[in-house]
Amino acid sequence: MPRTKGDHEARRRDVSEAVWQVMATRGFAGLTLRAVAAELGATTGLLTHYFPTKHALVEHALDLLDRRTAARPRRHTGQGLAAFRDALLDVLPLTPEATDANRIWVSSWDTALSDPGLGAGYARKYAESRDRLGERAAAAQELGELPSGDPAHIAAGAQSFVLGLVVQALFDPAAFPPQRQVELLDNYLATLTARTDPTAPPTSTRRCPPEAPAGRGTPACG
Repeated sequence: MPRTKGDHEARRRDVSEAVWQVMATRGFAGLTLRAVAAELGATTGLLTHYFPTKHALVEHALDLLDRRTAARPRRHTGQGLAAFRDALLDVLPLTPEATDANRIWVSSWDTALSDPGLGAGYARKYAESRDRLGERAAAAQELGELPSGDPAHIAAGAQSFVLGLVVQALFDPAAFPPQRQVELLDNYLATLTARTDPTAPPTSTRRCPPEAPAGRGTPACG
């Protein structure tokens, strides 16, 4: 009996799920036709109909990662600073599904760094993410919830912070469980919002060094 289009699509979904499971458990370094075939319970010969080369497999894996990232649920708890915080929380590995996705993203960095074409694509993705964060930062500034200044600068700092936290949480999940990640993010945001509060104490004060006390000809220190 000939295979139908529905059978073909179902098989492609099965193949994609097998690719995802291999990436989640072994990372990009473990993504091979043999590993995907074993996960699928099929032969490597069958997979060559979908991925005639390793590069085709990698391209499919990256496309799958993009599509699943775009399709995952997003937080919508408010506007301004709440929306800015939501976007950062959406990046963190706070659930098993988000942990799998982040593990795949991080493990794919080496592949992207070794391929100029993929690397340029990743640079573009992170730039687009910063642009979106910048828009939310600007909205929070308009509401007086973030300090004035270049929203792109705020976005770049926030993106750098949250990606660093992702790596820490993946390597040492016991030290960085979900509640700790949220706490650290909120602490980081508090350092930003404190600058908008005129009643908040300054973050640092000048101190006179012991060897140079204030006096005639010496600027006063406080």
